[in-house]
Amino acid sequence: MPQQEHEHGEDDYNGTAVIFTAERHATVHVVLRGNFQPIDGRFHWYGRAEASGELEEIAGGRKTDVVLRTPHGEAVATLSEPDPWNRYRITGLGRPPFPLDSELVELDGTG
Repeated sequence: MPQQEHEHGEDDYNGTAVIFTAERHATVHVVLRGNFQPIDGRFHWYGRAEASGELEEIAGGRKTDVVLRTPHGEAVATLSEPDPWNRYRITGLGRPPFPLDSELVELDGTG
């Protein structure tokens, strides 16, 4: 079955995103998901960006703060060091760059 451009289901977002800093940007495929953490009262979202030469130019193999934009919004995120397949882990707090169940938005106070 062909993959749709923007799927929702098991993953909260599975599709194209633009990851950028003030100097550079990269258009990559990402898979993102998240959940509300009652311990700190915040929504934590995370995922992976597939390997990309443009993304490697932005992060340079090290932890980097970026902005991640999808068709649904944008959010500040952190790229971790790449895994053995040159995919970067993405993490963020608060409102993610993908739609949330409205109940989760209210719990997090980001709505």
